[in-house]
Amino acid sequence: MGSVCSTKKEKIEVADEGPPVEDKSANGLSYVGDAAYQVLRTKHKAYHKKQWNFTKSKMVGSLQQTPSASIFETDNDPAEGHSDWFAEKICEIVSRTTKFCDIMSLAAPDGYFLEQVKKAIENIVANNEGKSSEPIIVRLMFGNIIALPINCERLIKKLTKDIPVDANIQIWVGAWRKGTSWNHAKLIAVDGRYLHTGGHNMWSDVYLKDDPVHDVSIEMEGPVAHDAHNYADEHWEFIKSKQSTFLGQILENVPDFLPLASKTRVIISEYPKGKATEFAPYYHATKMPVYDFPEASVPVVSVGRQGTLVQDDRPADDAFVAMIDASKKIIRMSLQDVGPVTLPAVKIPLPSLGWPDHYLNALARAIWLRGVDVEIVLTNEDAKSGYSNGWDCNDVGSEIIKRIEKQFPTANDAVLRQKVEDNLRICYIRHGKSFKFKSGVRIGNHTKYFIVDDLISYTGSQNLYDCDLAEWGVLIDDAEVTDQMIQDYWNPMWEASFVESDCDTQKVMDGLKIDRDGESVDKSSSEGKRKIDEAITAIARAQLPPQTELYDEE
Repeated sequence: MGSVCSTKKEKIEVADEGPPVEDKSANGLSYVGDAAYQVLRTKHKAYHKKQWNFTKSKMVGSLQQTPSASIFETDNDPAEGHSDWFAEKICEIVSRTTKFCDIMSLAAPDGYFLEQVKKAIENIVANNEGKSSEPIIVRLMFGNIIALPINCERLIKKLTKDIPVDANIQIWVGAWRKGTSWNHAKLIAVDGRYLHTGGHNMWSDVYLKDDPVHDVSIEMEGPVAHDAHNYADEHWEFIKSKQSTFLGQILENVPDFLPLASKTRVIISEYPKGKATEFAPYYHATKMPVYDFPEASVPVVSVGRQGTLVQDDRPADDAFVAMIDASKKIIRMSLQDVGPVTLPAVKIPLPSLGWPDHYLNALARAIWLRGVDVEIVLTNEDAKSGYSNGWDCNDVGSEIIKRIEKQFPTANDAVLRQKVEDNLRICYIRHGKSFKFKSGVRIGNHTKYFIVDDLISYTGSQNLYDCDLAEWGVLIDDAEVTDQMIQDYWNPMWEASFVESDCDTQKVMDGLKIDRDGESVDKSSSEGKRKIDEAITAIARAQLPPQTELYDEE
């Protein structure tokens, strides 16, 4: 049975003192990649090889986008089974496991994704029968979403239903929440060699069925997979630290569905019972198969954050700001949204939520100081399944230009207006210039992807709007690979989506005086904490998986 634990006092990890990190792999970087390296090695040295690292690895094929890029050429709906290949690709990668596999996502797989993950585990057993006395390790980590805690025991039973009782495999399913943070990273790492990461959740109705939401992931081969395993270790270490307490032992037999008045909740289940240890083992690179360094490897920066598992440090955030500040030519972004989650049907942010000043300030500096072009593709307002926070392109444009006003008070209206005309282009995602499917449902964009100066790209799980979750992704620092991404993904999307009127200069300028931040609350008061909890719960509920058989009510 899965177990639950809460404690009053949390261990806080803080950055250490000492000289900056010297990473021998950090060579051959562009000036944008080097800017990220400098802030990571100086400000976040305590998290080197835990939440960030530099290495070289190979990108496999093109960016994996669902639905495929061909959808941008027409306003026709995608055909039935349009993206089943994506779930099958996940199965194929997981099936390669001979020693150790990590799977991380926001929530449990459902529908065809669940079928394919189950099939992959069965393939692992069949492919490795009689080859080793050491059990193969599979760890699945999810977010313990507020109001919808995953039932780890129910999931592990589904995944192992048809595995032989003597199968040489051990599996752990875990989930955690600490305050207003939980896992949001989406990655698969196999044997320290194969990696899959990006923005996709494993939800069939959202990605594989009618009116699919757009998203992008990436497949890689090489040492960057070690970084993903190491990042996952921190999550499993947190679960162990919480459940190993005296209170955790008392609550070990509390069912997953029991509601607890707790800011911290961890759940874990293991297979097979009585044979696998209670806690999942940690990853050790030295125990993985040895392989040759892949040809066509390019500089890669793995970069993440652990939300409230640490007090203040957010390595990925600072790396993104450094990259924007290093830009000289153009920044291209494909995002779900930039502004905070709003109350239903009105442009009023939930209490305590605001706009991401650190990113917007950096974009403002890029436009004002260096004349950098900024192009952003957003989800459509009222997109499918809550994949819109409620802001339009003009709102986003106003908030960027507002940061120019704040940082450069001498900027006059005429020059600001010219900057909007010359340097800022924001639009909604479209198919053949149409913003909705034949059903009338508006097209959604869940992608978390950006490119700086056509040199380096980010593909991962991290949204740029404020939400303090655990995230992970990769920066590919190679002009040739980046150009291929632009040809395969950005150009078709931009050509189909860009409509100049989406971001109207006059409306952007008129919106500079509008306050779009949420109600300010006292986070130390009981009333303030209540409002914050309600706001985060609303965020969670806005993107709950459509199939909930593997979850309990809370």
